[in-house]
Amino acid sequence: MTQRSLVLLKPDAVRRGLVGEILGRIERKADWSITALELRRLAQDTLEQHYGEHQGKPFYEPLMEFMASGPSVAMVVEGERVIEGLRTLAGPTDPIAAAPGSIRGDFGTVVRENLIHASDSEESAEREIKLFFPDFA
Repeated sequence: MTQRSLVLLKPDAVRRGLVGEILGRIERKADWSITALELRRLAQDTLEQHYGEHQGKPFYEPLMEFMASGPSVAMVVEGERVIEGLRTLAGPTDPIAAAPGSIRGDFGTVVRENLIHASDSEESAEREIKLFFPDFA
């Protein structure tokens, strides 16, 4: 089943020069395509909408500061089972728990700065794509 997912390469991925490596891993997956891509500093209101469900949690403010600390790469990836596949490719948030071969398993250092976000469901993907790429058809 063809799906769409929003992917964010977070400020730590950009700062550490891992964008090309991560993009390459996504591009090498058969039947997946990057159909929108942009490097940008994420606006505060965009971050508040994206992470709104976490407001009030202890990690919310540090997360917002981290995500505003530098540019991120936002993209839309389309393909067969792309949501499930990207979540597996990213690996668990905790890099210690992430398997070698996953992005976080190979490059992650700490939980808060975890390199990548990928939509967790078709509903989330639809909402997130509209937020980050409002003109995307």
